[in-house]
Amino acid sequence: MRIALGQLESGADIRANLVAIDGFAAEAARDGAALVAFPEYATYEKKKVDATFPAVAEPLDGPVCQALAAIARRRRIALVAGVVESSDEPGKAYNTLVAFGPDGGRLAFYRKIHLFDAQGFGESTFIKPGQSTEPVVFKHGGVRFGLMTCYDLRFPELARSLADAGAQVLLVCSSWVPGEHKTEQWLALNTARAIENSVYVAGVCQAPPVSVGRSVLVDPMGVVEVDFGLEPGVRTVEVSREAVERVRESFPMFRQRRL
Repeated sequence: MRIALGQLESGADIRANLVAIDGFAAEAARDGAALVAFPEYATYEKKKVDATFPAVAEPLDGPVCQALAAIARRRRIALVAGVVESSDEPGKAYNTLVAFGPDGGRLAFYRKIHLFDAQGFGESTFIKPGQSTEPVVFKHGGVRFGLMTCYDLRFPELARSLADAGAQVLLVCSSWVPGEHKTEQWLALNTARAIENSVYVAGVCQAPPVSVGRSVLVDPMGVVEVDFGLEPGVRTVEVSREAVERVRESFPMFRQRRL
């Protein structure tokens, strides 16, 4: 199966972000991708999360998600992107990933549970954590995809729960904050989650300067098959259920682990 990763350079102009998403989705569809994944905060992003995030937040049936659904439908491709979703708590929003099928129907959504309160950032000041810790997995084109967001990558139990729920590809939609050793950690953690769960990990990130870029596809053996570098762009890659099965047969960790 061919999937695509869209490394964006999102900003505070929602309309411009949607235009970029549409352009990359069109390119991915022309290249034969069945699904295209975009980063965390794909539709609205700033250097730091502030009060404007809950101010622009919308429900999942609001205009932004309607626009994303229309892109998926127009380009005939499944689409995953990070949005700012309104919550019932004044002054706070959800950091949400939403997946749409090629018909524009919503396949799944995931509200980030591990908020980035580190390195002097306080995401939880304006963002509310998702209340459910149940793994979010959806199926498209015969492949099972699991959803994670950015800081979630540092919590291996979430990736394991997605693998236990049947995920063969983890979509790690991120805006990884730059800093000392942060790029090295981003690459190492994507690779670790792939190896320890015998899955593909598609880590799709915002481009600099807001983030580190370096979107990657890591195969179930831990081989980095694609590394975007720093520039915005979209790349199509191959994932294979058979490869996941072969690795899990060679390293039958799920049968061998002792809980």
